[in-house]
Amino acid sequence: MRIYTRTGDQGETGLFGGQRVLKSHPRVNAYGEVDELDAHLGICATLCEDPDLKAVLERIQGDLFVVGADLASPQEEGERVGRKVIPRVTEGMAAALETLIDSYEVGVPALRNFILPGGTLLAAQLHLARCVCRRAERAVIAASGRESLNPDAVVYLNRLSDLLFTLARAVNHRAGEPETPWHPA
Repeated sequence: MRIYTRTGDQGETGLFGGQRVLKSHPRVNAYGEVDELDAHLGICATLCEDPDLKAVLERIQGDLFVVGADLASPQEEGERVGRKVIPRVTEGMAAALETLIDSYEVGVPALRNFILPGGTLLAAQLHLARCVCRRAERAVIAASGRESLNPDAVVYLNRLSDLLFTLARAVNHRAGEPETPWHPA
């Protein structure tokens, strides 16, 4: 199988189900942001030496493929395109992230003020992934203003950004890396 198809050479791409749209379409922008987030999490997983945390990051990467497929599949297509089942984001996916947030918050000092992103290289990268996640969330919200998208995708991305913040704090705490509080000038 060739990696190039030449079907996008005129600035269009295909959604799951075959509909052709411009590559600048808000839906395409939304799943493109999710794809970038997935790549950032790949860097995090590469930097991660904790096998349990690495497994969490890789599971989230898989979840992001579900988010992308959901965003690339118009709701009116239903749950199948031909013989293929369309993966959809569910409430349970966000609930699983909440469970992870609760478990990684254990032992991390309570927040008393805003903190500057940074610390260890992995924590800094997790903070960057959090920012990309927030951008992806905004792109999904913008796209949902034009057409029907699964609202659970927004909930999932919102909860994921909370988890990434929590993971960055937990990584720094476990490494003995102090957080730098923000002090307004």
